Amino acid sequence: MKPTSEDMGYVRKNDNIAGAVVANADGEIFELEGYAAVAMAGKTRTVLATEDVVPMPHGGEPMLLPDRRPVAYNLAEERLEVLAENPYDPGQPLFPVAVFNSPGYVVAGLCAYEENQGAGWLPLFSYAATGWLGNRLVTPAICVDTEKRQDLRLMDIGKVQAGVARMRRKMPGNRLRAHLEKCALVYGCPAGKNFFLRRFEAPLPTSKTCNAACLGCISLQSGDEIPCSQNRISFVPTPEEIAEVALAHIGQVRNAVVSFGQGCEGDPLFAAKAIEPAIRMIRAETSEGTINMNTNASLPDVLERLFDAGLDSIRVSLNSVRKNCYDAYYRPRGYTFEDVVKSIVIAGEKNRFVSLNYLNQPGFTDSPEEIEVFLAFLDDYPVHMIQWRNLNFDPLRYYDIMSEACPLGEPTGMRNLLAMVRERFPSLMFGYFNPPKEKWSSFT
Repeated sequence: MKPTSEDMGYVRKNDNIAGAVVANADGEIFELEGYAAVAMAGKTRTVLATEDVVPMPHGGEPMLLPDRRPVAYNLAEERLEVLAENPYDPGQPLFPVAVFNSPGYVVAGLCAYEENQGAGWLPLFSYAATGWLGNRLVTPAICVDTEKRQDLRLMDIGKVQAGVARMRRKMPGNRLRAHLEKCALVYGCPAGKNFFLRRFEAPLPTSKTCNAACLGCISLQSGDEIPCSQNRISFVPTPEEIAEVALAHIGQVRNAVVSFGQGCEGDPLFAAKAIEPAIRMIRAETSEGTINMNTNASLPDVLERLFDAGLDSIRVSLNSVRKNCYDAYYRPRGYTFEDVVKSIVIAGEKNRFVSLNYLNQPGFTDSPEEIEVFLAFLDDYPVHMIQWRNLNFDPLRYYDIMSEACPLGEPTGMRNLLAMVRERFPSLMFGYFNPPKEKWSSFT
């Protein structure tokens, strides 16, 4: 028996809807006539309406989801269906199609699907819903940052290679510079490319180790079920190597940012013995540029020393401000969520800029229980900016893990969540990228 809409969640009816997009066994993506696209948030599924979507942003990528069946809305029968086979090729499977959206866009609805028995884990991407409307792919996404810091159209590979050659001449023996070459040329890392293009923010990866075992860590996984996106840095650069790269960037980029804590490393607090003197070297040469650290903020005493050395800002990674949900994702080893909070308090006392790297996913982040605690957290602690980041993790499995950790009610909707935060905290910055100190408009 086909599942009914009552079995699968509330369906909002709307005449202006996007067509369902699926893929066949050959990987060909097409619109499925007679069906509307469906978005998912936790266990709730809704028809994808025109007012909820934007054209897929440049740089977005459609993806076929293996070992899974698409959920679509049958327009004739007015019901949700799990599509087991290709109606144009009976006996052959259909696959869901999701979109990995460009930086700066918050996913407001996930690709709706059901797993086949024995399905493996999805790779570490976010999986936005997609549909077909106006002869193009559309997706439910909210733009929170229009800066073109990671716009691939502005990252000509020839110019990146020229920058690599220039930096090789400038700092031939610098191992950190060589590591960033691999980031830019092998992994296609936009942050690495920006260093060689002399733009925006330069990465300063330093740490081999971490005290968290994050479910979605892109550089280290304990098993082979989830593949890593890239290799972790295998050495700790010297203070001199770090300072040389940072000063080169600051010296040639207006409103430059240099950041410790990248996807190709552990947590930078574990390299503080190299980072602290490096920061002092940088600040002995110049007061220009913003020195930032992306961190889990687990070692408040270490972080305090770095602030005293000249660290300007931190971006603290959180999937939740509820301890049980935080622990279920980060799986901390030797620290507690209270340590993270203490670090944020110390940053406020030191008059440093604090961003939250808020890893969000529809169905969890916009649940009433999560919203209530998050708003209270923003009331209580010195946070100047939220970087709304899509969580790159298997959506259904993440929801199951979180629902075991904490109660989750009917989702409010990501658009409603952003509107609620904006209304209650009008001076709070929204964005995606680490801002330079020249743009800290809400900093007091």
